[in-house]
Amino acid sequence: MTTPRPLGPVLVTGGNGYVASWLVKRLLERGFHVHATVRDPHDPRKTDHLNAIAQDCPATLSLFRADLLHPGAFDSAMAGCRLVFHTASPLIVRGVEDPVRDLLEPATAGTRHVLEAANRTPSVRRVVLTSSITAIYGDAADMEQIPAGRFDESHWNETSDERHQPYSYSKTLSERLAWEIAGKQSRWDLVVVNPGLVLGPGLSPHTSAEGVLVMRDFGNGYYRFGAPELEFAIVDVRDVAEAHLRASMNPKAEGRHILVGESLSVMEIAEILRGRFGDGFPFPRHTVSNTAALMLAPRRGIPQAVARRNLGYPLRFDNERSRSALGMTYRPAAESIVEHFQQLLDDGLVKLRHPVS
Repeated sequence: MTTPRPLGPVLVTGGNGYVASWLVKRLLERGFHVHATVRDPHDPRKTDHLNAIAQDCPATLSLFRADLLHPGAFDSAMAGCRLVFHTASPLIVRGVEDPVRDLLEPATAGTRHVLEAANRTPSVRRVVLTSSITAIYGDAADMEQIPAGRFDESHWNETSDERHQPYSYSKTLSERLAWEIAGKQSRWDLVVVNPGLVLGPGLSPHTSAEGVLVMRDFGNGYYRFGAPELEFAIVDVRDVAEAHLRASMNPKAEGRHILVGESLSVMEIAEILRGRFGDGFPFPRHTVSNTAALMLAPRRGIPQAVARRNLGYPLRFDNERSRSALGMTYRPAAESIVEHFQQLLDDGLVKLRHPVS
């Protein structure tokens, strides 16, 4: 039996990230040689899991040092690549000290530097950009202005800025910039995926993705006073990686693609966790009023302006485009939630507690 000839190379920026690690795994399994950029290729905490994945795959993995803020940093990693997956972007939702320095500048500079490198690299034919549903909406309250009652790919976040929801603003600016740069050339095309809150097991125990923090909140008593009337639009990390792969390989794929399996409230997530893991964790047992949640918000590091525009509002998305154009089917959110929390237990990031009598 002959071994299939490896494909590629392809580039994945931020290759050690939560989503990107699964994407690297899928690409290697499909036989693509993968060039992955990381901040420090010699940091074992950030790269050991990638090297372990590559050992069992027919293709090769090459790690490159790259910084989003440095022009030209992606040229060597991109050389010879037809496909570029730009996943690298700062993911800081909580405790942002300087929104411009920590979010806006690296997000937009990184997008500019990667796409300018694509313009300089003759082999590039397609760029798949990891955006977010936060580039589609700013707050759940925005849905009051949507006649159809759910967000779709035609909508853009018009309500965030560097002071209000700066992470969402950074994703909006960087995606708009990507479309602007792509529109000024004709050699490569741009396809965008817009995932919701990404949950599910990670390939590295050292990830600090927002989904990890959200799941830890349920285990560490963040909601011990009760669940706010808040909803999350959820998608499994493995489905997001699969969508990237399909967006890169389908010649007819174009435009934006919302990646959301379903929306669940904080209380619904708590009930799923209690049903699987029992009462040994401080999962909330009741929903608190919006008034109480607003009072608690500052203690949780949430500006009241943000809480006021998200508490009590439903959050709905139309994922038909990803289903029809990319052929996506989505794992049940309950599966992602349970597997993710189990991994946090296995990694010692949450610990079993005895129920309070």
